[in-house]
Formats: sequence, structure tokens, C-alpha cells
Amino acid sequence: MSSTEERIRAIVDQTVEIEGREAGQPLDLTRNVAETGVSSSDIVAFWQMVNSEFGTDISAEEFAELLTPQDLINHLESAG
Repeated sequence: MSSTEERIRAIVDQTVEIEGREAGQPLDLTRNVAETGVSSSDIVAFWQMVNSEFGTDISAEEFAELLTPQDLINHLESAG
């Protein structure tokens, strides 16, 4: 099974358009998502895909506090 990080990277490639990054390129796990030029609709799609992929029910409020991909990975791994 893929690691949490690999699964998050795949979801990012499917749902999020980050300024200056092509799908499949390395993802800066420590960069605040709000600073990457991601649209709010992409963030909502990403949140929904994460909940679906991991079988979780992270609330919108809780998700908004997970500012970096690494924060999200840590949250998912600690909840698992």
C-alpha cells in the first residue's frame, strides 16, 4: 500500500493546480497551501478527495487549520 505522503501527492496531482508546479513534480510539503495560488474550489475538491481516499470525516474548519501538506499527513497518520 502507498504511504500517506504518496497518496496525498497523488490527490494533489489530481485536484490542485499550484502556481509554478506541474503534476508529478516534487511537492513542497512544508509550504502553506494558502500561499501557493490554489483556488478555493480546488481546495474544496482536495478536501473532499482526502476524506474519500482515507475514509475520514475531517471537518472544513479542521481542514482549514492544516496549513501544509505535512500538517495534513501528520494529522492522518496520528488519526490512523
